[in-house]
Amino acid sequence: QVQLVESGGGLVQPGGSQRLSCVAPGTVLEHYDIGWFRQAPGKTREGVACIKYDDGGTHYTESVKGRFAISRDKSLKTVFLEMNNVKLEDPAVYLCAPVMSCTLYNGAYSLVFDYRGQGTRVTVSA
Repeated sequence: QVQLVESGGGLVQPGGSQRLSCVAPGTVLEHYDIGWFRQAPGKTREGVACIKYDDGGTHYTESVKGRFAISRDKSLKTVFLEMNNVKLEDPAVYLCAPVMSCTLYNGAYSLVFDYRGQGTRVTVSA
């Protein structure tokens, strides 16, 4: 099992910005694509953004394209999710995990391992 640690969530105003961090142990970023997901109450887990381990290519779900940006700093073993122009439909617990590929299947990326983290909560309110 591999457990990544998310942080950076909090209260953000509509139209505001928030940066989430995902710290990965060991050489995870050297070997796995990393996906950001979100889960809102009563909704299924949704794949939001993904970054490829080899060339750093990125993928986004349609609803966040042009607003969110995924990036990584291998020296910090960290993947970031920059959320810009946050909307009222964005609040959720945001999770990160190694994924099989940056391809969405039924709205989610396929996990490599069972998810066992805590996530980080983003709340949107004026």
